Amino acid sequence: MSADESPRRSLLRRVGDYFRAAPVPPGTLGAHPADGRTDFAVRAPEASAVWLCLFDGESERRLPMARAGAHWIAAAPGVGPGQRYGYRADGPADRGFDPAKLLVDPYAIELDGPFVYDPRLGRHGEDTAALMPKAVVPRPWTDAPLPPRLFQPGGLIYELNVRGFTMRHPDVPQEQRGTIGALAHPVIVAHLQTLGVAAVELMPVAAWIDERHLHALGLRNAWGYNPVTMMALDPRLAPGGTEELRRTIAVLREAGIGVILDVVFNHTGESDLGGPTLCFRGLDPASYAHDAQGRLINDAGTGNMLDFGQPHVRDLALDTLRHFARLGVEGFRFDLAPVMARGPGFDRAAPIFAAIAADPVLSTRQMIAEPWDIGPGGYQLGAFPPDWLEWNDRFRDDVRRFWRGEGAAGALATRLAGSSDVFAASGPVTRSVNFVAAHDGFALADVVAYAERHNHANGEDNRDGHADEVSWNRGVEGSSDDPGIRVTRDADVRALLAILFAARGTPMLTAGDEFGRTQHGNNNAYAQDNETSWLDWEGRDTELEAFVARLSRFRRESPLREQAWLEAADWRDMTDRPMTPERWSEMGGLLLRLPDGERQFYVRIDRGERRVTLARADLLESRA
Repeated sequence: MSADESPRRSLLRRVGDYFRAAPVPPGTLGAHPADGRTDFAVRAPEASAVWLCLFDGESERRLPMARAGAHWIAAAPGVGPGQRYGYRADGPADRGFDPAKLLVDPYAIELDGPFVYDPRLGRHGEDTAALMPKAVVPRPWTDAPLPPRLFQPGGLIYELNVRGFTMRHPDVPQEQRGTIGALAHPVIVAHLQTLGVAAVELMPVAAWIDERHLHALGLRNAWGYNPVTMMALDPRLAPGGTEELRRTIAVLREAGIGVILDVVFNHTGESDLGGPTLCFRGLDPASYAHDAQGRLINDAGTGNMLDFGQPHVRDLALDTLRHFARLGVEGFRFDLAPVMARGPGFDRAAPIFAAIAADPVLSTRQMIAEPWDIGPGGYQLGAFPPDWLEWNDRFRDDVRRFWRGEGAAGALATRLAGSSDVFAASGPVTRSVNFVAAHDGFALADVVAYAERHNHANGEDNRDGHADEVSWNRGVEGSSDDPGIRVTRDADVRALLAILFAARGTPMLTAGDEFGRTQHGNNNAYAQDNETSWLDWEGRDTELEAFVARLSRFRRESPLREQAWLEAADWRDMTDRPMTPERWSEMGGLLLRLPDGERQFYVRIDRGERRVTLARADLLESRA
């Protein structure tokens, strides 16, 4: 060390030499406490200067960071777990740099508060330190061996919104409602076990920000599909941080239930150029995909799209998946998954797929694609790797069409058999995730009660959400006191559920559909963080709930649970005769017989009688 070189500068130089000697390996970015200091590293290749900002209350201390190739680094002696921090970066203003903006670490593990939209977050030159949550230096941890995965394809996936799931549950303590920790409450675990849930699929739990148009409407994002950080949990959902998620996963695992996370890697909450500057826009704007004219590509329909053609974007996604897998997460559902394979067109051999398959941790987890986005060629059902599952909207629509009286029996049989027209090329078993309703679209009870969307409360003049839902109302739009309509709607719901549980593939049920949840015709309740989307536990239909539990048990105890394709010889017409090609377009029903040792199981679907029966053939009049 030279006579005029301080110990801190010497340490920064030595750390900088290390980073210049080799690329930053996965897991090095972020904040890492060790030996009485914390090392910080952040990617900002176009920046001319970056500062580490340490906070003690409202007081801010800025430390200049040293460039290390595309990264900036700092070692902070005396800084340890619990320290609140952020970054500031300077650089070309036309690239989005603004040193007045406090920026969150893309590799943050915990935050000291949620993101709250404020117009000042997007105004150049306005200091935002008081508006931004701060990252928190995490405690070091030691990985434990990963236990075998509980969830297997074919098991029941239960999709739920963490906040809305327990906000109105009378048996969950008030202070715990709406949190990840509430999912470990004994009454919740018992409900999941009664339904035979194999895995809960949690809608996004990473820290998100409201879309800026919601601010003026007095609305809030209720779903979380607008993330800022990928690893840091939203403090509103996890006030106990990652440890809260880890404990909840352990409790559910003890009950035989796996946890799948819905992750959003396709875009961030910084939106279009009019959006806030929170993270990538102020550190590494090239992380977003741009066209030849330098404009943001918007294949996610949210204002921006992360560019998975860049290795560091893929690394962030992979590091995020590894982080959650080490907490015990068993699988991931990827929102608008084609974005991860765009370059710019969809590539079935995209690098992200190979990286997941080669990873010793991630290759043991279950991957699930939402196989569409709104970009060119964005519908890619059936195009994902052969060990991935895929949401199958054709199942949803064909089943609904048949029961509405429009679809032929042949289309229904194809969906019941595992959608071989989509997935047969992948191997001997189906990869279909079957559902008749999901968070996006009508609740199941609303499918049979509304012919049109009713989204006026969202503040977009009823233009948002799907305009072409396959739904019906039995003559009255919305709720009805007519006993005949109520009985018919109830029969419709039970029939749709029975078909779901009878089909080859992996059934998915959205929380509350088992007891008649309604959103009163709103088929895009993303902005309804209120009783529209919060489940009504006290008003639930307990008879329907018990019916679903029986369906689930029947499936688990019968050949319906198998994943191999059904054969044409398994099908019969309604008089129990083998089907012929000409009958497929004529039939209003089907009979399926499945042997299981010495027992015979059957599924009888009769649209004319408005009845679906699942039974063991040796138990006359047995009903699921």
